[in-house]
Amino acid sequence: MALTFRKLHPLFVAEEGRIDLRRVHDAQTLAQIRAALDEHAVLVFRYQTLNDDEHLAFAQRLDGALHTKLGSRTIGKTRLGNEALGDISNLDENGEIMRSDDRRRMYSLGNRLWHTDASFEDPPGRYSMLSAKQVPPVPAPTEYADTRAAYDMLDPEMKARLEGLRVHHSIAHSRQTLGFEFSPEEQEALKGAIHPLVRTIPRSWRRSLYLASHASRVLDWPLPEGRLLLRELIEHATQPEFVYRHSWRLGDLVIWDNRATMHRARPFDDTKYRRELRRVTTLDIPEPAVLAGSF
Repeated sequence: MALTFRKLHPLFVAEEGRIDLRRVHDAQTLAQIRAALDEHAVLVFRYQTLNDDEHLAFAQRLDGALHTKLGSRTIGKTRLGNEALGDISNLDENGEIMRSDDRRRMYSLGNRLWHTDASFEDPPGRYSMLSAKQVPPVPAPTEYADTRAAYDMLDPEMKARLEGLRVHHSIAHSRQTLGFEFSPEEQEALKGAIHPLVRTIPRSWRRSLYLASHASRVLDWPLPEGRLLLRELIEHATQPEFVYRHSWRLGDLVIWDNRATMHRARPFDDTKYRRELRRVTTLDIPEPAVLAGSF
């Protein structure tokens, strides 16, 4: 079927409100979704009722191999029982709201920093798909920043300065900036990965800044100078004209391209109100590992 996307922001983000993603198995529709991601970077699908298995299966149909090395597993087992299913919630293993001093809650506060999913792994994350299962009665939005448009708006001198630079990404670094402490064993398990600071996205061939809070240092630069550059670029890329704020509704499923965006959760009273979302992220490998229609 032909999909119709309505823009939600002048630079990026579009919405499709008619399709049931559980029923998308054909190559043509999957190709339309990928093409829309190339253009808009963030897609909002309303009224989705996927269960966990359907969520995982759709992600594989769309893009193949799934990311299973969740940073949060280092500090405890997932309550969902599947390493490919990210538990983006404030609930404990009994389904109750976590205590304010729960170590897992302290860790998850890092989601309020600008970040790109799985940039601390190699291969990193390509598409993330976040499904709203329970939303609080107060605002608890997620913000997205278009790092392609941010790159486009850099002056030629800065673009030349960034060419060829490589950056070390570490989820331990982003959490430690908030004062979270890891054991030596946890630290050893979170060594991070190295990626180019400027990426060229296949198919669209647009260039984007690939950074955010996991970006710990610029290789071959003095540490303070490199971190100042990263901070300057994050401040540039998260100016209001590059940012979209998504207000969650029950049944929303948002897909974004981690190569082209940063995102962050915004705070709400998470010790009072329940919020439950599920995320699946695919691996940024050269070609989809699963052919459309095989599920």
